[in-house]
Amino acid sequence: MGAHSPHTDVPAVRDADNERPIPTAWRPVLAGIVDAFAAHDYRLERGMPGVVPVSGATATQIREAIEDYGDALTALPDAAWETSACIWTGDRWDALVDLWTEYDGASDLALQVRVVGTDGEYVFDVHMVYVP
Repeated sequence: MGAHSPHTDVPAVRDADNERPIPTAWRPVLAGIVDAFAAHDYRLERGMPGVVPVSGATATQIREAIEDYGDALTALPDAAWETSACIWTGDRWDALVDLWTEYDGASDLALQVRVVGTDGEYVFDVHMVYVP
């Protein structure tokens, strides 16, 4: 993905042929998910509007992926949006958010989230954290 100014509005576009930057409207929600994971809240116990509750099995997979990586997650810097991307699959977007860690900064870990919705109303379903 090419660099995009954090101040540029990036819309959600249904483009099945090209990866696109993460839409601006999604970024606070995705950053909130990462913040929860950084605080070891892998099931999003505190709840997040618009985010599907994370199952126990998915929470375990996320915890183990982060532990196996061996470095603690940190909040996403603006630079994370320069390399993260999404693509329309025909009925939803698949978003891949590059994660950052305390010691490595930009890490090899990524958060995969499925997003459905339109007109500013989106539902986020956390799929996994892994090294692509």
